[in-house]
Amino acid sequence: MDSVFASGQVVFNPATNRSTAYVKFGACTTREDCKAYSVGCQLRTAPREEDMRDVISTVEAPRAIGPYSQAIRANGFIFVSGQVAIDPATQQVVPGDAAAQTDRIMKNLCAILKAAGSCLERVVRSTVFLKNMNDFSAMNDVYGKYLGANAPARSTVEVARLPKDVLVEIEVIALAKSCEIFSRGGH
Repeated sequence: MDSVFASGQVVFNPATNRSTAYVKFGACTTREDCKAYSVGCQLRTAPREEDMRDVISTVEAPRAIGPYSQAIRANGFIFVSGQVAIDPATQQVVPGDAAAQTDRIMKNLCAILKAAGSCLERVVRSTVFLKNMNDFSAMNDVYGKYLGANAPARSTVEVARLPKDVLVEIEVIALAKSCEIFSRGGH
């Protein structure tokens, strides 16, 4: 007596979060023939981890001041939106020079990365936006205290204006891996 087999492929579409099966039916005469057709078949009904996108949000950092997320975790990375020197407790810009603002920004970045299960030690890329390139040294001194030993790739540019008329904005991309040992007191 012949057995029925099905061979084909399953195609997952991450845009629609659905799988489509393309199947070809036939007949086999032995159990071994049927097993040969089923090797490697796998039906995927849920998205793969690498296809997932998680929104990261924490009250330990300033609320987004527009239609964006504090960060997104996707494909093994955490993409943190540009942070400015806003105190999360008051939602007000921290007064002071570029050094004081950079310190607040780095604390905000730490909080967001911690909420995402990562930390500054896992940052692989950063972009710094300065209102005035004359503030580069002041920003760089504070930035170096947080990221100096594990400095990521970085670009620094001068811009005409920043949100809320701050002096500095910093965005980062980090690996979505936990940090078990903090070398700078919890950053």
